[in-house]
Amino acid sequence: MPASDLPATLNSDTHTKQLPVVEGQLDNSFAAIDWQVPWLSHITQLSCISNTIERLSRSKSQRNSLDGSNDSEGLDNAKSLYEHDINASGINTPDTIAKVLKTAMTQQANHLEQPLPHTKPAHDHKSQTLQFVSQNALPGGEAYEHFIGTTGNIPTRDNLHDLFNSSIWLTFPKTKAVLNYYHMLEIEKQGISERRGRVRDTITVFDENGAVLVTSDASIGEALVDFDWQASLVKPRAKWDNPTQPDNSAQAAVYIFGHALLEQLVHPRKPLCAHSIVIHVAQEFFTLSLAERMRYLDDKVAEYMDTLLSNDDVKPRQLAPLPILGVPHFWAENANTGFYEDSYVFRNGRRKKDKK
Repeated sequence: MPASDLPATLNSDTHTKQLPVVEGQLDNSFAAIDWQVPWLSHITQLSCISNTIERLSRSKSQRNSLDGSNDSEGLDNAKSLYEHDINASGINTPDTIAKVLKTAMTQQANHLEQPLPHTKPAHDHKSQTLQFVSQNALPGGEAYEHFIGTTGNIPTRDNLHDLFNSSIWLTFPKTKAVLNYYHMLEIEKQGISERRGRVRDTITVFDENGAVLVTSDASIGEALVDFDWQASLVKPRAKWDNPTQPDNSAQAAVYIFGHALLEQLVHPRKPLCAHSIVIHVAQEFFTLSLAERMRYLDDKVAEYMDTLLSNDDVKPRQLAPLPILGVPHFWAENANTGFYEDSYVFRNGRRKKDKK
């Protein structure tokens, strides 16, 4: 999606569609994830999640190779080892992803010595403890967001889309709860229809495709909003944090929020464009550990979205387009300034046109 193409609605959220899951295995799409890419580095419990998913993906490949073996005795022994490995882990399919993320969420809460995260109560509904559950738990005809808001249960399928959605719930639980809260308010006012309205459209665009620019240099954020790629991404490159080599003196970083964007980035393409917000921080933010940064940022993004979504004139257009592979240190090719001369991706943008 070119940088200036900001849709009024985004229909990539497919929670209502039940995708096929092969019993006892994860599909091949999970093996394609490169867990070392810089835009995944901020995911909470990344090591736990990635190691488990990689092991299950390898186990599937190993089982497939075993199924083609002519050594019947060796085949039986190897299959027994495979089944023992899966059963001993406490994780089996279907609903593998829900179980992986449930484990990661519990580990995180135990590590922080804090309770599991909760929903933000809307109307007469009480706060609910968040948990990942099978997609089959979602009653037919009930809105996905309403079900989460009233039960705390997050329906999760065994596919990439829901793996990344669950990972963002784990990383930004307060922000995700705020987004769900505003979905609940709008559902109460308008019911469920094909047209979601500006509030829910804005939530959906950010939830699916959002990113957060964090900066202690206000000029970088202003330049991004103005589609000034040179002043935001190129000239201040030395100020940008490198996720693989964090720098206490850095003044800008991007953290992806949108789970559909993370899914698309399994196969990176230059035109991929996030829709971002800018969070201004003190320089001390960049001296924090990654875990401390994310906990602080979850509070700040939740506050930002609460303010944004409570405005009567909110619309998706207020989210700033950001060609995601143009973020310094996200993609090796952007070290060459010529990378940003692609006018199809790095467009002048409608905001400058609107000012005329």
